[in-house]
Amino acid sequence: MQMARIAVLILAVIQTAVAAAAEPHPQVLLRTSAGDIRIELYPKESPKTVANFLAYVDSDFYTGTIFHRVISNFMVQGGGFTTAMIEKPVLGPVENESKNHLHNERGTVTMARTDDPDSATSQFFINVRSNLRLDFDYVTRKAGYTVFGRVVEGMDVVDGISLVITQTTAGMDDVPKNPIMIESAERVK
Repeated sequence: MQMARIAVLILAVIQTAVAAAAEPHPQVLLRTSAGDIRIELYPKESPKTVANFLAYVDSDFYTGTIFHRVISNFMVQGGGFTTAMIEKPVLGPVENESKNHLHNERGTVTMARTDDPDSATSQFFINVRSNLRLDFDYVTRKAGYTVFGRVVEGMDVVDGISLVITQTTAGMDDVPKNPIMIESAERVK
């Protein structure tokens, strides 16, 4: 009986390893009102952040949220507010993983946060240019912004979003005058 349990355990480990090898970088498709954006995720480098992001994706949280902060030649941020500028309720914050040696380069997807390094929840941003000043600082030990993925298709859509006209809305700056909605977010193969 004990040998049978060990065999089942070994089989489960093998199946998990095969699944991980088959999909080392899960992907998420963001369907937006401006076009589709495909994101490749890095669970090896940012395991807690990727798990957090996928929990929001799998719960359909991002559907109906907008890119609420857009700064040309910097980044586009979304994943927290509705078109009425109401912030959606979120899960607890995720631990900062900016020491993962990934850099805030053009096209990378990064967690948004407050001044508290461990305050990221659902909001993310896509770097429109390299923003290396947002990386973990190995000299001062200052936490950076956690990179957890990269746009692999649809960077032209991101560039287009980055150029929209913005305004101050509900006390927030850099809000697109015409909302850019995330219509859905789903895992893809």
